[in-house]
Amino acid sequence: MDVNFDGTAEILVGLAILVGLVGIVVPVLPGSILVGAAILVWAFLTGGPVAWTVFAIAAVFLVVAEVLQYVVAGGHMKRSEVPTSTIVIGGIAGVIGFFVVPVVGLFLFFAAAVFVVELVRRRDRVTAWRATVAALQASAMTIGIQLLGALAAATTWIVGLFLV
Repeated sequence: MDVNFDGTAEILVGLAILVGLVGIVVPVLPGSILVGAAILVWAFLTGGPVAWTVFAIAAVFLVVAEVLQYVVAGGHMKRSEVPTSTIVIGGIAGVIGFFVVPVVGLFLFFAAAVFVVELVRRRDRVTAWRATVAALQASAMTIGIQLLGALAAATTWIVGLFLV
């Protein structure tokens, strides 16, 4: 489509990428999807093989990060013997907590729910606390991996700006 910009579109795409990065750290928005969608829109509007190559590389970074987060965090949870059901219950509690106590409620309710579920399941406070710590570590791992993938995608886009 090869459109000549006055820079406004690039600024808007950059802002969308920034919102996506924030959405990864503060899990309110689908951060990686926003980053990928912003770069896709840029590639569509810019057109040409360089723009589409930039998008393809960025998409690979995002997809690899999505897969890697499940492999790394999932492996961590298996080693810690925390079942998926505990994480699902913690996730549901986290979503509820986000609305009860904006932003921090997500983490507080998630941790509290994991602790309670594991306490009921294992009947030992120390073991339940270790499971809660493992779940929080896995959450931090997923955020870190997603953030690294999105930052790599964003960096690819920035490099692409100079190549187009």
